[in-house]
Amino acid sequence: MKASPSSLAAKAGQTRRPKVLDDLHPSTLAAGLAAVLIGYASSAAIIFQAAQAAAIDQAQIGSWMWALGIGMGVTSLGLSWRYRMPLLTAWSTPGAALLVTQLPGVPFDQAIGAFLLSSLLMLAVAASGLVERIMAVVPASIASAMLAGILLPFVLDVFTTVQTDPWLPLVLLGVWTLCRRLAPRLAIIAVLAAGVALCLGRGELSLAGVAVSLTRPTWVTPAFDPVVCLGIGIPLFAVTLTTQNLPGFAMVRSAGFTPPVAASLGATGLASLLMAPFGGHGVNMAAISAAPCLGEEAHREPQRRYTAGIAAGLGYLLLGALGATVASLFDALPTAMIAVVAGLALMATLGGALRTAFSDGDNLDAVLVTFAITASPLTLAGIGSAFWGLVAGLIVLRLQRRR
Repeated sequence: MKASPSSLAAKAGQTRRPKVLDDLHPSTLAAGLAAVLIGYASSAAIIFQAAQAAAIDQAQIGSWMWALGIGMGVTSLGLSWRYRMPLLTAWSTPGAALLVTQLPGVPFDQAIGAFLLSSLLMLAVAASGLVERIMAVVPASIASAMLAGILLPFVLDVFTTVQTDPWLPLVLLGVWTLCRRLAPRLAIIAVLAAGVALCLGRGELSLAGVAVSLTRPTWVTPAFDPVVCLGIGIPLFAVTLTTQNLPGFAMVRSAGFTPPVAASLGATGLASLLMAPFGGHGVNMAAISAAPCLGEEAHREPQRRYTAGIAAGLGYLLLGALGATVASLFDALPTAMIAVVAGLALMATLGGALRTAFSDGDNLDAVLVTFAITASPLTLAGIGSAFWGLVAGLIVLRLQRRR
C-alpha cells in the first residue's frame, strides 16, 4: 500500500528533527557558548565606546545591543542550520572602532543612514558577485593599513591611562601577556574578569543600578547626509568586507568547509539592513570568535560541528534580548577600565593588520600613506580620516602601478 504524501512528509519531519538533536553534543554546545562569550567579552566595550561617542541615552544603547544580538543570533542559527556547517556571524569590531572616532558630533539619525548605506552596499556585492573585483581594487595591504590606523588610537589609550591610573592598565596588561602564552582564546575574558575584580576591590564598581530585564528596541528614522555617508558609510562597508567578512570565510575554509559566500553575505547584509534603524551598525561573518566552533575541540566529526553554530545563535539571541542589561553592566564600569579592555582586545588584531600591511614591499608607500592619514585626526569637508586614508592610499597605489 502506498503511503500518502502527508504521511511521507510527517516521516521526513520525524527524521529531520532528531537529526540536529543527535548531532548536538556537549562539546559543540560548549564551543558555541564559548564563541558567544569571546565575542562579547572581547569587543562589547568597543561597542559601548561607540555608543558613548554618539551621545545617545541608555535606552538607545540597549537597543543597539539588542539589534546586534538578534541579528547575529538569527544569522548564525539560520546559516549553520541551512548549510550544515559552523557559519557564525559577529558584529563588526573594526567598524565599531571606526565609529568611536567618526561619530562625535554626528546626529544619530544620520549615523543610521550611513549604517543603511553600508548594508545596501554589502547586499549589492552579494548579489553581483563582485567580491573578487573589489579585492583587486582594494588590496589586502591597503585595507589592513586602514584597519591598523583605525585601531592604533585604542591601543595607545592603554598606555595613556598609565598617567592617571598606573595600576589598572599595568595589572591588566600583565594578565593579558600571561594568558596570551597559556590560553590565547581566553585572554580577553581573563582581562575582563581581572578588571572587574580590581574595580570591585577598589570600590569603583557598583552594580546597584544593574537589573536583568528584556530590552525594548528603539526605532530611529534614518536621515541621509552625503558627508556622513561618505565619511562613515563607505569606510564602514570597506572595513567590514575586507577585514571581517573575508577573514571569516578564510577561517571557515581553513577548517575544511566550503562556505556559501554570496548567500552568507546576502544574509548578513539583509540582517544589517533590518537592524540598522534600531542602532545596529552591521553584522558580518565571524573570524576570531568562530574559532572554537571550527576545530576538533568542537567535535571530532566535522559534519556535526554545525550544531556549535546553532548553539552560538541561541546564545546571541538570549544576550540580544537582554541588551539593556548588558549596556547597564558596561555603564557601571569605570571609563578607564573600558578603555584598557578595549585596547587590549584590539592588540592582537592591530598586530595582524600591521603584519599584513607592511609585508607588501611593492606597495609600501601606499600602505604608509593610508596608515598615517587614517591614524591622524584629519577631517576634510566634514569627512573623517578613514575615508581620506583609503582614498589617498589608492591614489598613491595607482600612481605607483602606472610608473
